[in-house]
Amino acid sequence: MGGFRELPREVKILTAVAFTVAVGFGIQSPAIPVFAGEFGVGSAAVGAVVSAFAFMRLATGLPGGRLVNRFGERAVLTTGMALLAVTSILAGLSWNYPQLLIFRGACGVGSALYTVSAMNMLLRVTPASHRGRATGYFQGGYYLGTVTGPALGGGLLGVSPRLPFFVYGVAVAIAGAIATVALSKAVPVTDAVARTGTAAKTGTGSGAGAGDGRPGITLGRALRHRSYLAALTTNFGLGWAVFGVRVSVLPLYLLVVIKADAAWIGTGLAVGAIMQAVTLPLAGRVADQWGRRPSLLLGQGLILGCLVMIITWQTLVAYVTAFALMGLGTAFCTTGGAATVGDVTRGRGGTVVAGYQMTADLGMTVGPLVAGQLAASYSYEVAFLATGAVVLIGWIMALAMPSRPT
Repeated sequence: MGGFRELPREVKILTAVAFTVAVGFGIQSPAIPVFAGEFGVGSAAVGAVVSAFAFMRLATGLPGGRLVNRFGERAVLTTGMALLAVTSILAGLSWNYPQLLIFRGACGVGSALYTVSAMNMLLRVTPASHRGRATGYFQGGYYLGTVTGPALGGGLLGVSPRLPFFVYGVAVAIAGAIATVALSKAVPVTDAVARTGTAAKTGTGSGAGAGDGRPGITLGRALRHRSYLAALTTNFGLGWAVFGVRVSVLPLYLLVVIKADAAWIGTGLAVGAIMQAVTLPLAGRVADQWGRRPSLLLGQGLILGCLVMIITWQTLVAYVTAFALMGLGTAFCTTGGAATVGDVTRGRGGTVVAGYQMTADLGMTVGPLVAGQLAASYSYEVAFLATGAVVLIGWIMALAMPSRPT
């Protein structure tokens, strides 16, 4: 029960890198609208700078997975982080709006390459019995960074709106260089090896990317697994409800229906993020010891309960409590879902991991648009009921998945 000490050294390195990347992303967040606004563009154009990053992440996820299959995780991770560093610095050097838009889109490509390769390596080097804990600590490092970054970014923004882009670029470059060296001898662990407790000997030094002689699972084959389908629908629901509606429609609901002060928007989001971050290690252990299906059912059940609470008790206390419980539910869903993908791929399948991560991006893109339109045309209650229906589909898929990896 040594917690973090039980995990492979590569997990610790990837967790530190995730924290660094997330801090840098958070540092940039408050600077983007200010910097874009200096070019004299309107709110729609400012929003396009944010959307360009998300769109390119979504568009290049599967190609990034194919690159992982062909060249290995370490090579793709190094390339992605280098692209993140260079394009961030170039974005800070932009002297007109089109350049900023292009470089932010290129940052999204780097982000896609980094996230797919990092998650695939995490699943490759961790035995099945510890994948939940590994993803819990990895994602915990990321969310801790997202909480820390904006506070640092606000201070840098006071000096210059360009400075956060430069700081992020340098930080990612340093973290990428360290990771490239530290992960040079990453050793993949197959599920069969994990059961016998014997370390795999590949001798490739490729960063768990190729050369251990076993073919990886294709996306088409993975889609035949009920467990993988459950992970996809769960992640799509998370993208829709948590990463989309929670930060777009729910704050408007607070202002229009509950009629609370706008300061509570940030408080609710912070409470949810903190609860998610501190719960992730526990959620990972639960996914390993109780199983993936109970974790997914528990997590989605909590999110469904949050939506019911918000609709039923239209009070500020219910709003903040729902955000806290939503953070708990998200922790169980993300660890259970990622561990499920690792079980299906047996740690091999760049496109399979990419497909899983892309469903959250897709949900985050579609969810706010649909829920926002439903709220405008009908009511916020209808928007939240539709969101709950999407999450419920994931819960039903999780209920139907095998209790053990297939």
